[in-house]
Amino acid sequence: MARLSYFIFLSLLSSFAAVLVAGEDHKFGRTINRKLYGLKKEKLSHFRLYWHDAVTGSNASSVLVVPPENTSTTAFGMVRMIDNALTLGPQMSSKLVGRAQGFYAQAAQQEIGLLMAMNFAFIEGKYNGSTITVLGRNTVFSKVREMPVVGGSGLFRFARGYVQARTHWLNMTSGDAIVEYNIYVLHY
Repeated sequence: MARLSYFIFLSLLSSFAAVLVAGEDHKFGRTINRKLYGLKKEKLSHFRLYWHDAVTGSNASSVLVVPPENTSTTAFGMVRMIDNALTLGPQMSSKLVGRAQGFYAQAAQQEIGLLMAMNFAFIEGKYNGSTITVLGRNTVFSKVREMPVVGGSGLFRFARGYVQARTHWLNMTSGDAIVEYNIYVLHY
């Protein structure tokens, strides 16, 4: 008798569980209240910093990982990995506020047009540990280049915006460069 009662109990329990599962909402996505994640009013921030691309020397921060396979004048196909200093001023001795980590690749056959994918990883103040992600086209010899901000982490979760890059200094022989970046980013 105890076995029968136990069997009936398990049958009822499994039937009840099946009803509960059948009543679940199996949608692929759902809307979430942003306040549950601490997302308040969106703000617009501006940062101006200098990106130091050292291609040569004992402290190179840009390393060739894929050489171009052709003899084109644009080095089409070349890929460089970077871990470039981000400073407050154009001098390397300026305050270090982060690193630009990622890569750039020569993606144009007729001009110097780079595909850039990099995280600006900040180490300063309240932004320490936060990143801004930039992904876009950089036509190096244009006076001002604009690339999108496609995301971020930490204080820059859900970030979007753009950067404007202006060459501050370029050594045409070595390829070393200092570029001013103005970042305009919407974030919570």
